Formats: sequence, structure tokens, C-alpha cells
Amino acid sequence: MPRPLAGTYRYTGYTVFDAESPNEPTAVRGVGGTLTLRPDGSYAKRLSLALGSRTVPFSQDGTYTLAGDSIRFAFRDQKGADVQRGTARLDSAGRHLTLTILGYPTGNQGVYELEAVPAETMVAPAPIPAPLPPTKTGRKRRR
Repeated sequence: MPRPLAGTYRYTGYTVFDAESPNEPTAVRGVGGTLTLRPDGSYAKRLSLALGSRTVPFSQDGTYTLAGDSIRFAFRDQKGADVQRGTARLDSAGRHLTLTILGYPTGNQGVYELEAVPAETMVAPAPIPAPLPPTKTGRKRRR
């Protein structure tokens, strides 16, 4: 059965809510990358965050499930199998997706803002060229 959120989305914002801090939520700057939610329930996250003078990439592949507005991402990382839970809200036009991911400790959360990427603007990855055959040096062998 096709999933209503299937498509590719571009990250446009990320806000961290820390329940233990008296400070306002933190809007993380320099958010980029894409999230592809496939109709078969698999996903590919290619997120990047600008931290100081460097950009830190986050890649994650796994599966997602929906139940109403609840979303669950299951994946494997360096520590093994893991799950993230939260909510997904797609606007009525199907263009703006808000993912709220529950954090640790309880009460913390990350809110991701994403915009749908129109299919006509998606660029297929460039093919990797085949390796060139070894070349001869042109030297003559001495006998």
C-alpha cells in the first residue's frame, strides 16, 4: 500500500527543545540535506549541520512506519539497532512536512522542518565511470 508521505524532502530547519533548560528552544543553523521516504517503507536520510566552521554530515538508512500522525524510524548505527519515534505532519498542500522526534531524557525533542522536492528537480546521481585500462610507459626494454 503506498504511503502518504512517500517522496523526497529537503531539510529547511531544525529546532532543539530541551525540557531541562530555562533557555528558549535552539534553532540550529546551517541545516541541509534530504530525507527520502520510499513507498516500500524504507528511507534515506542525508542530513548536514553547520557546526562552527565545518559541516557535519549524518547519513542514515532504515525503515519507517506510520500510524495516524505517529512515525517510527528503525535503523542500525555503530551501536546497533535503534528506533526514533515522534510525529509527522504534512500540510494540506503536501509541500511542508514537520517531523517532531522525541528525545532523551523524556520531554526533550527535535523538530525538523522539510519541504517537498518536486520530482522534476531531482537529479539522478552521475554514473561512476569505468576504470581506465593500464597504460604502457613507452619505454623499451634493454637486453
